[in-house]
Amino acid sequence: MDSKTCNETRVVRTSRIFPNDVNNHNTLFGGRLMSDMDMLASISAVRLSRRECVTASTDSVDFLSPITPNDSVCFESFVTWTGTSSIEVFVKVIAENLITGNRKIAATAFLTFVALDEHGKPTKVPSIIPETEEEKKLFETGKIRADKRKEHRKNSKELASYFTTNKPWE
Repeated sequence: MDSKTCNETRVVRTSRIFPNDVNNHNTLFGGRLMSDMDMLASISAVRLSRRECVTASTDSVDFLSPITPNDSVCFESFVTWTGTSSIEVFVKVIAENLITGNRKIAATAFLTFVALDEHGKPTKVPSIIPETEEEKKLFETGKIRADKRKEHRKNSKELASYFTTNKPWE
């Protein structure tokens, strides 16, 4: 199975912020941002695997700076690390004030996808080759994040065993 560069999985999209995109603080809805991040990250995952992929987890979404209607928002996603069938995708969000031209990192996230074969079962994915300094740093720390994800998933499953599926009103 061939390797691919991070750049071969890169997705970039820029859009404007309009009144229906903002909350009562006049900043971009966090849920809207998260939905857009997931959509772009899924494209990066499929570009790597050329298979259907499902979102397995969102490690974190870090909202670092508010995005306002004066900003454009640029999403950039690319694969940073791979396991056997898992694909870690990094998403960086840059807000640009359209009047001043000032740019800032507004949000970052790591999402994990699993590639599926034609029967809906996890399947092997190509490895990833980082080239830039940013890509190399993310790649070097990928195994640490993957190990944390495994531990977190194990703990989540254990905790879920205590949850009830009863209807709250019964």
